[in-house]
Amino acid sequence: MRHEMLRDIEAVIFDMDGSLVDSMWMWRAIDIEYLGRYKIPLPENLQSEIEGMSFRETACYFKEHFAIPDSLEEIMAEWNRMAWNKYMYEVPLKKGIPDFLRHCREKGIRLGIATSNSRELVENVAAVHNLREYFTCIMTGSEVLRGKPNPDIYLAVAHGLGVPAGRCLVFEDIVAGILAGKNAGMRVCAVEDEYSADSRDRKRELADYYIDDYVGLF
Repeated sequence: MRHEMLRDIEAVIFDMDGSLVDSMWMWRAIDIEYLGRYKIPLPENLQSEIEGMSFRETACYFKEHFAIPDSLEEIMAEWNRMAWNKYMYEVPLKKGIPDFLRHCREKGIRLGIATSNSRELVENVAAVHNLREYFTCIMTGSEVLRGKPNPDIYLAVAHGLGVPAGRCLVFEDIVAGILAGKNAGMRVCAVEDEYSADSRDRKRELADYYIDDYVGLF
C-alpha cells in the first residue's frame, strides 16, 4: 500500500508540525512556559481546544480565555521568539523526509506546505533544513478564511500548485488536519506522532493511509 500511495498523484502537500518536522512536543512546552508567566496552569484540554486553529486564531483564543493583556501581535511575536531557537536547534525532520522530497521532485510531483503555524516560523524552518528549493507553494492558516478541519488551506495550496484536489496527497498528523484534507477531496496519509497517540485509532479510521515515517515510500 505504501508504494501505491503516489499513484496518479501530481502534488504532495504537507502539514508542518508533526508531519514534516517533529515539533508538536515543543508547542506544549511553550504553552506551559507562556501561561506560567501569568501564573496560569496549563489546562488539560487546551491542545484539543486549539487543534487546527491558525496562529492568529490561537492567539485570539489565548487572549480571550486567559485574559492576556498583550495585543494579538505582541502574543504572536512572543511565540515566534520562543519557538525560533527550538526550531533551529531541537526540532528534526521526520525520518525519511529528505529522500522522500528528492524522490517527489525527480518524479515531477509538486510540493506544498499547508500549516497552521506563522509565516515567519515556517519560512525559518524551511531555511534551516534547506527545504525551500523543494516547495512551490507554502501557505499558513492566517492566509485563509477558516482553519482546519475546514478545507480552505488545502484547497488554496492545491490552487497555488495548479493541481486539482483529486490529484493531491496530504500528509497530516492530527485529526483536524486529516479532516481538512478529506474535506478538500484529497487523499490523506496520517503520520505517526507521539503527541497524537491518544487519537491513533481515529486517525487510522479517517485517513487513506497510515505511516510511522517516510522511509521506503517509493
